[in-house]
Amino acid sequence: MWFRAIWYVTSQKNGGSALGMQRVLGLKSYQTAWTWLHKLRRAMVRPGRDRLTGWVEVDETYLGGLEESLAGRQHGDKVLIVVAAQANGSGIGRVRMRVIPDASAASLHPFVLDSIAPGSTVHTDGWQGYKGLNKCGYDHEVTVLHGVRKDASKLLPRVHLVISLLKRWLLGTHQGAVSHRHLAYYLDEFTFRFNRRSSKSRGKLFFRLVEQAVATDPATYSSMVHPTRAGAAISRIT
Repeated sequence: MWFRAIWYVTSQKNGGSALGMQRVLGLKSYQTAWTWLHKLRRAMVRPGRDRLTGWVEVDETYLGGLEESLAGRQHGDKVLIVVAAQANGSGIGRVRMRVIPDASAASLHPFVLDSIAPGSTVHTDGWQGYKGLNKCGYDHEVTVLHGVRKDASKLLPRVHLVISLLKRWLLGTHQGAVSHRHLAYYLDEFTFRFNRRSSKSRGKLFFRLVEQAVATDPATYSSMVHPTRAGAAISRIT
């Protein structure tokens, strides 16, 4: 049953929902299907994976869209996400994503350090939270945005295309029904799929997920829905 579940997850081009897994596997409980999917999402990040290199665009976005009425990087009750997209010629290579509490240097710098190898060129807008990256071993390329923040999609095209695809995936595959608490694991799944989008063999994706699943610590349903009660961390490095 677990092999069938992993094959279902890796064979769906745009991912699968808990309802879809419940139907395909003939599970009686939606809770079981939901739990299995989240167990597999926790295995989609490989410990010690290589960091991005070369030219990398970095920017943030809000789940649900930009709140124009809020000043600066404030995000109200929406979730703030930072995304890094590696250039591959004129196209996009690998990506990294993380849920962050705010757009301060204390949140943005650790993401860059964890996701991008020193010596790379990090291209950002002029937001003050990115200041000082050149002192961390990066070639920091800054493009100051003039006018509304929507212009960022033209000046940082790769990262904003990834953001657009992410939002479309959340709305399409999951109907936008992703809670803030579990969002980090959905980002893990999107990253897993996006970084392997050019793979012609579903079998390789199946093998990779099985390989990572057996090396991932177990997680119970209780720890997923009551993380503080179970002593599990809510935030995830993605």
